[in-house]
Amino acid sequence: MPPHPSPSAVPHTVYSDRFIPSRSRSNRALFDLATPAVQSPYCELLSAALFWPATPDRVASSATACSSSSPSPSSSASPVGVGTPGSGNIFRFKAEAAPRRAKRALFAGGDEEDPLMPGMFTARGARPRKIPKTPYRILDASAMQDDFYRNLLDWSSQNVLAVGLGNIVYLWDASRDKVTELCDLGEDDDVCSVGWAQPSTHLAVGTKQGKVQIWDVTRSKRIRTMEGHSMHVGALAWGSSLLSSGSRDKSILHHDIRAQEDYVSKLAAHKSEVCGLKWSCDDRQLASGGNDKRLFVWNLHSVKPVLKNTEHRAAIKAIAWSPHLHGLLASGGGTKDGCIRFWNTTKNIHLSCVDTGSQVCNLIWSKNMNEIVSTHGDSQNQIIVWRYPTMSKIATLTGHTNRVLHLAISPDGQSIATCAGDETLQFWNAFPPLKSERCVSLSVVGETSFVRSYIR
Repeated sequence: MPPHPSPSAVPHTVYSDRFIPSRSRSNRALFDLATPAVQSPYCELLSAALFWPATPDRVASSATACSSSSPSPSSSASPVGVGTPGSGNIFRFKAEAAPRRAKRALFAGGDEEDPLMPGMFTARGARPRKIPKTPYRILDASAMQDDFYRNLLDWSSQNVLAVGLGNIVYLWDASRDKVTELCDLGEDDDVCSVGWAQPSTHLAVGTKQGKVQIWDVTRSKRIRTMEGHSMHVGALAWGSSLLSSGSRDKSILHHDIRAQEDYVSKLAAHKSEVCGLKWSCDDRQLASGGNDKRLFVWNLHSVKPVLKNTEHRAAIKAIAWSPHLHGLLASGGGTKDGCIRFWNTTKNIHLSCVDTGSQVCNLIWSKNMNEIVSTHGDSQNQIIVWRYPTMSKIATLTGHTNRVLHLAISPDGQSIATCAGDETLQFWNAFPPLKSERCVSLSVVGETSFVRSYIR
């Protein structure tokens, strides 16, 4: 008699005939409860990386919805089948496999995890980036006015820093470590704002008398003076074809330096001084902030704001457009507000708000990282580097003894320059170079050791 054959070690898979779905183990009482699958937190974050950032509230609500839609583990009903909440499959074509043990996440949490999705984007053992706590260079900037409503610092694509001190505009060539005087407005006038055309060697200067001057710095020559404002011009913003100016007279003027007219259009919606002005990275939208606590967004050809926001409780000088996400705008409020708010301007959605606890003087996005820098006033006079969208603090820098009114970023995106009412101009190593440039990148500002010198 032949020996009895041993059972096969390979599990036998039972397939449904002719791909007709098997419903033998389905709970028919749940058929009418079928709903579209809720997005998982991972999907939220993936969508944030590609399209829009998911705020903590949205991710939390999604996670709650997912957990509430899942059946109880003690339930006798099988989770497989038509109408089962949490199942992405409508039909089942083979027998259910035995449940497998949960595996460790692919990316285990490191020293610092993303609170939106712990362990999701932080590599195992990764350490948070360290930013030097002291400036690597300090320049004395005597005659720097402690005026919140002026914008007196800008860094060009040619690696030249422009700073307005009193009635004089100085240029510091970072590549050659050389300071030159561009212009002197005279005793009866003051510099209220400076702004580089990018990429260009043209510098716009807003004056106390309400004029906008255009200078060609390669020739140290003023090529045009445009009028139209009745009070000082404290904000300037270059677009692709327009130069926009904001004034204490509550108006915004669009100047086309190719046209004969002093200005080609006028925007009048603010009820008080215009102190913040920025064109979006694609030059299609202009954001303006005023002492009337209002934030407006304008289209290129509109004379009325297309978006109006009144959530801030103080003057809005700090405005910054993200270079990483289209239509993402950040704004910061003054002393009585102290909040940084984020907006989706394509859908007019308020995304999130962070209370910093102090006056927000300036905002600027990193060119190399999805991070943002804010400078502050009040008692601490801090410079804070934030990770977006979690808004966790990467570094808090203190070096100024007065509120940090002005902020600019180097053309390679690695250094930031800050200027304050303490009459110092300080330089900080804030960001790493782009990955493709790290092997060949050099410091654009020269020596990284602590150096103190003078602008004038």
